[in-house]
Amino acid sequence: MTIEKVEGKLLWEPSQQFKDESNMKKFMLWLKKTRGLSFETYHELWKWSITSIEAFWAAIWDFYKIQAKTPYDEVLTGRKMPGAQWFPGATLNYAEHIFRNEMADKSAIIYESEIRKQGEITWGELKRQTAIIANYLKSLGVKQGDRVVAYASNIHETIVAFLACSSLGAIWSSCAPEFGIMSVIDRFKQIEPKVLIAVDGYRYGGKDFDRIPLIKKIQAELPTLEKTIIISYLNKNPNIEELSNAVLWEQLMQANAEKLVFEQVPFNHPLWILYSSGTTGKPKPIVQSHGGILLEHLKMIGLHMDLKTDDRFFWYTTTGWMMWNVVVSGLLVGSTILLYDGNPGYPNFHTLWRFAESTKMTVFGTSASYITSCMKANIHPKEHFNLSHLKSIGSTGSPLPVSGFEWVYEKVKEDIWLVSTSGGTDLCTAFIGGSPLLPVHSGELQAPSLGAAVKAFNDLGQELVNEIGELVITEPMPSMPIYFWNDKNGERYKESYFDVYPGIWRHGDFIKITSRGSGIIYGRSDATINRGGIRMGTSEIYSALERIPEVMDSLVVDLPIRKDESYMPLFVVLKEGAELSDELKTRIKQAIRHYCSPRHVPNEIYPVDELPKTLNGKKLEVPIKKILMGTPVEKAVNIGSLINPDSIKYFVDFKQQLHQI
Repeated sequence: MTIEKVEGKLLWEPSQQFKDESNMKKFMLWLKKTRGLSFETYHELWKWSITSIEAFWAAIWDFYKIQAKTPYDEVLTGRKMPGAQWFPGATLNYAEHIFRNEMADKSAIIYESEIRKQGEITWGELKRQTAIIANYLKSLGVKQGDRVVAYASNIHETIVAFLACSSLGAIWSSCAPEFGIMSVIDRFKQIEPKVLIAVDGYRYGGKDFDRIPLIKKIQAELPTLEKTIIISYLNKNPNIEELSNAVLWEQLMQANAEKLVFEQVPFNHPLWILYSSGTTGKPKPIVQSHGGILLEHLKMIGLHMDLKTDDRFFWYTTTGWMMWNVVVSGLLVGSTILLYDGNPGYPNFHTLWRFAESTKMTVFGTSASYITSCMKANIHPKEHFNLSHLKSIGSTGSPLPVSGFEWVYEKVKEDIWLVSTSGGTDLCTAFIGGSPLLPVHSGELQAPSLGAAVKAFNDLGQELVNEIGELVITEPMPSMPIYFWNDKNGERYKESYFDVYPGIWRHGDFIKITSRGSGIIYGRSDATINRGGIRMGTSEIYSALERIPEVMDSLVVDLPIRKDESYMPLFVVLKEGAELSDELKTRIKQAIRHYCSPRHVPNEIYPVDELPKTLNGKKLEVPIKKILMGTPVEKAVNIGSLINPDSIKYFVDFKQQLHQI
């Protein structure tokens, strides 16, 4: 069956039973019973949540029965950004809310990797291991506010370490072991950690990577480091003699577990530090709070993802991406979380679908690039795997093209809730995404999230509907950064989000809010192409190229030459064996002309072996544009933040050709 690829086409509608059994519906009924508030539709509920924000977040607090040692004085001291103070007076602990779901023999974590066969950790075992690590950290003198960092894989030990850290009120931060050494040092050196937890190595795509030599170099760059805990992951008996003050995780696990104690901290006490991608300059250390993340993730995971205690929740991620933090929060509602560590395309793209079948996964989260890779690889999961347990698929990281939406319904499952979301590390959540009460239309995100006052603005700060504009948030949210680490006077924070519209969060994405309340993301606004007064997101051009089977990946930039003239090269990665013939160039240009705009047809098309991407798989549109405009490489891009740093050389060389164009 061939599906016509049309944006806005109805692909799925929730049944009445699906809606009635959803947590969102239960929340609406609870509001009616306890608050006397009646909402007929999701959009009515959303409108209330962004106009009566204090009442809304107080309702989330009560609906999820937040446990606070001391009560809050008020919900919000004032509706200002930045600087909003949420729930002053309240003291609580994020990790305590994880373990209130404890059912000793129930599976808390199911894991698998290229190294480890599938296994599981029960809630009882999770608590035992967390108590051991928490008490060991305490014996080292780790206390509230100290930083504990991890250079570790997406394995259960990393989650244990995080929960132990947060139980003490210490501050967590992590990098994936595939990060280059300077990327790790650039992140961790800023926050001066006391303890490092690291894997000895990892396996990816069938290849082994020893990390002991790099850990030694990291130790040398972190003078505040007092102890290093090594998880034996790649090797059973790693040699740690060359490391200073190091101990093996397995040795610590021999201790008897003492009681797990949860330190009560203020609502706005730091929980973890995330980082901007670091594609230009040093990554921004983004600090988020115990209470802010607790409330936001309960809302997002409980209401928008509809997670329940019998769900098995998976998102393919690494420990260096915010989605790892979201996966951990699946434990907040008592779900079993699923971890996979390794290359999702190794030995082929059946790997994660096989994992979905064997774990009886109910929620399969991934990136848009993974879905399009599966589509390009021409795999048909529903023909090979039993996916009867799967109720939803989540997609994030970049805009999912229309063809990606329709591939899911054609090749994975017809009756499935596809939740395409967009948000950011900055708030560790989705601003716009899923609702179990709404239909799914191709190319569209269902609706803005509750409590997220998402709008599209033009350059004058006026709201747009059915037109592309800047994605802004006009009211504060609890998970907004409490600050950036070592950001004197908050200047870097203000410059990052509030430099265009004073007092209003500008996220840096282009969005169109449709008249029915759904949204379409067009990629980063600073990578948007404006030709002849017509602005177009790069994702629209990439979507058009999805129709060209020879094109596996692409990147386009628009380079100003004079005030009224620009040069727009398109770089394409071709399928193995394909050549960039004149006929193929013609088809590429015709597709862009037809599906996008005649003004956005590239001046020239160039074949490349690969495109520079971050460790999270995002294309480097803006840094490449800067390089081609003459910015030195070291100022345009942080090479250590790339998964394929050698790919930059092509564009450095290409810059020299531009003088002849």
